[in-house]
Amino acid sequence: MIKFILKKFTFIFLIFCSLTNAQNIKTIQLRPLQENNFVAIVPLGTTLELSFDDLDADSKEYQYKIERKTHDWKKSRLLSSQFINGFDQNTIIDVTNSFNTLQNYTHYKVQIPNANTAITKSGNYLISILNTYDEVVFSRRFVLYEDKAIVPVSVVRSRNTKTLNTQQTVQFSVNYNGLRINNPNQEINVTILKNNNWQETISNLSPTFYKPNQLLYTYTNKTNFWGGNEYLNFDSKLIRNTSLNIVKVLRDDIYHHYIYPFTYNKYRQYSYNPDINGQFLVRNLEVNNSNTEADYALMHFTLEVEEMFKEKELYIYGAFNNFTISDENRMYFDPKTNTYRANILLKQGFYNYTFASVGKDNVLNTNEINGSFFETENEYTVLVYYKPIGSLYDRVIGVGKGYFNQNN
Repeated sequence: MIKFILKKFTFIFLIFCSLTNAQNIKTIQLRPLQENNFVAIVPLGTTLELSFDDLDADSKEYQYKIERKTHDWKKSRLLSSQFINGFDQNTIIDVTNSFNTLQNYTHYKVQIPNANTAITKSGNYLISILNTYDEVVFSRRFVLYEDKAIVPVSVVRSRNTKTLNTQQTVQFSVNYNGLRINNPNQEINVTILKNNNWQETISNLSPTFYKPNQLLYTYTNKTNFWGGNEYLNFDSKLIRNTSLNIVKVLRDDIYHHYIYPFTYNKYRQYSYNPDINGQFLVRNLEVNNSNTEADYALMHFTLEVEEMFKEKELYIYGAFNNFTISDENRMYFDPKTNTYRANILLKQGFYNYTFASVGKDNVLNTNEINGSFFETENEYTVLVYYKPIGSLYDRVIGVGKGYFNQNN
């Protein structure tokens, strides 16, 4: 039976997301320092930078806290002193106010590792930002890995006749020369991640074949993902003028950018459109430092439909809000124009986005509006966790990446 990739969200969880993501916090990024690298899955010892803006612009005292997690993101049994040299919680001291912007904000950033915090073990980690009351403002996941195993990954068109045109199959192997693995079913766990979106994963997989120093995962259905479609995009790098997919710019207390309307078509066909798989990049071509000189604009999204989607709620969806849904990115139906609309305050830059729907069954569906096609160019990451019998923690011993190629 095909395992559905998109995870179920209860409305309790949606409310939780809304409450824990403070409305004054914007543009959260956790990335390595390399330019245009959006992935917080890096070799152990690599420097990651967490940054965000506070629109209250009042220089609050925020702290970061690092927690270790198991392969399935539960609480680890290790003490912080067993995986960190230094402190697992500390104050963010790199704080800068915005300059020459209509929307004032304070920009915060911290790098891991730093003089006070150095992580010593590979694995899953959660970094949280705490306010002065030790309340969690937001959290982000990251993964540190070792190069102990080679993980070749291939992505092919689904061979299931029912999903031939809509799904992709991920197959891979784990080559572990130099490691002693006695019982792979108990000691090895793998997770497949689509487009660096932790809402779209497959795990709990056993090898299909065993070879000397090699494990094969060659499922034909169990590792199927919906292909989805290429993400839509816009570019607000010019705050005063129209740019890519922005048809109108107005100035009030802040700038208002109106994005080219998207028309829903249930018979939509696939059309290649290069994207960055839902990610975003902050930039302002008219300044020297986009971190503090890029302005914010209220982005106006419009979805044209023939009639209202009954008993469903629609959302704007992308990495700009960590692939979650809340009241902030919900769309509202206008019966006079047969359109869904949403207004979201976003920092200048290049953004990918798509549409998501949630029905009475509380299932998040990112394919209903924009379609799902086997041709879509997606990036898949395979994480290999190793926990020897008797060990207290999961190591990440290898990471593999695969991309769909229509010639496969």
